[in-house]
Amino acid sequence: QVQLVESGGGLVQAGGSLRLSCAPSGRTFSSYAMGWFRQAPGKERLFVAAISRSGGSTYYADSGKGRFTISRNNAKNTVYLQMNSLKSEDTAVYYCAASPRFGSNQYDEYDYWGQGTQVTVSS
Repeated sequence: QVQLVESGGGLVQAGGSLRLSCAPSGRTFSSYAMGWFRQAPGKERLFVAAISRSGGSTYYADSGKGRFTISRNNAKNTVYLQMNSLKSEDTAVYYCAASPRFGSNQYDEYDYWGQGTQVTVSS
């Protein structure tokens, strides 16, 4: 069982930056690929980025390429999402998720989810 807790969300002006963190519990953190998804009000949950177990491979949705960076520190049991040049359309609840397989952008292939952290970008 893996429990995920996100932090780092907040209100930021367009063009600003935020860094989200996700701290999974349990000693099996390094056994999972990790991903970030987001969900805007009234919209479906969308893939943002994923990272392999070792951190050596990453995968991004087009929406975040060049602006978002996913990383992980297995020694600290933490995965991060650095978001730069934020736009109003990035406003959403951001969710951290864990999957036994790397490379999926489908939310139903992630087994564990956090409760989300709100990111609001004002224009």
